[in-house]
Amino acid sequence: MAHQTDIPEGRSVRLLRVGEQFRHILSELLARGNVHDEVLTSHCVSITEVRMSPDLRHATVFIKPLLGANEKAVLKALRTNTAFFQKEVASRVQMKYAAKLKFLADDSFDEASHIEKLLAQPNVKQDLTDEG
Repeated sequence: MAHQTDIPEGRSVRLLRVGEQFRHILSELLARGNVHDEVLTSHCVSITEVRMSPDLRHATVFIKPLLGANEKAVLKALRTNTAFFQKEVASRVQMKYAAKLKFLADDSFDEASHIEKLLAQPNVKQDLTDEG
């Protein structure tokens, strides 16, 4: 039987709340330049979402560099500095275990752009405007 705290996507409110806490902490670390890495200090990186595993031991961090510039280099830099991020997050969040972080590129913006391009095609636009 489903809990009342469950949301349609199957993730509980607690998982979402902890994920948001992680997102804010990581965003703050990147914005303040607390990471001593040339790639990360020279790029503006957005943490778009953090998804927690049900046991709160793993966090998947979705990122997007500004304008998608040098995404591979930014991901590599984040992965290189994972231990630093894990330590910082663990010290700021009161949890039983320090969650392992996994950084991935957020492709949702690319997917949205692709769908917009498809919908803008003349033959598709015609189908959308036809009332018949």
